[in-house]
Amino acid sequence: MKNFITQLNKAFESRIRLGIMSILMVNDWVDFGELKETLALTDGNLASHIAALEKEQFIVVRKSFIGKKPNTAFQVTQEGREAFQSHLAALEELVKGMK
Repeated sequence: MKNFITQLNKAFESRIRLGIMSILMVNDWVDFGELKETLALTDGNLASHIAALEKEQFIVVRKSFIGKKPNTAFQVTQEGREAFQSHLAALEELVKGMK
């Protein structure tokens, strides 16, 4: 049996990062407030996980203003999309291998 666990990406070990990436995979841009509310996180907790994904270049950050109010939004990069899909494929293989 192959060792599928070694194919899992450490960047996605956190359930929060899995949640962030899952949301970004099916949406074009998602703003900070929406992620925070959907995942029920504090500002600091979300910001630290966003920073980790941004460091890996799995997401991009867009800062803008809506009227006079600042807005921060996120989008998955092609590299992030490929890494997340590979991670999910490894999880599927791991589950299949356990049957």
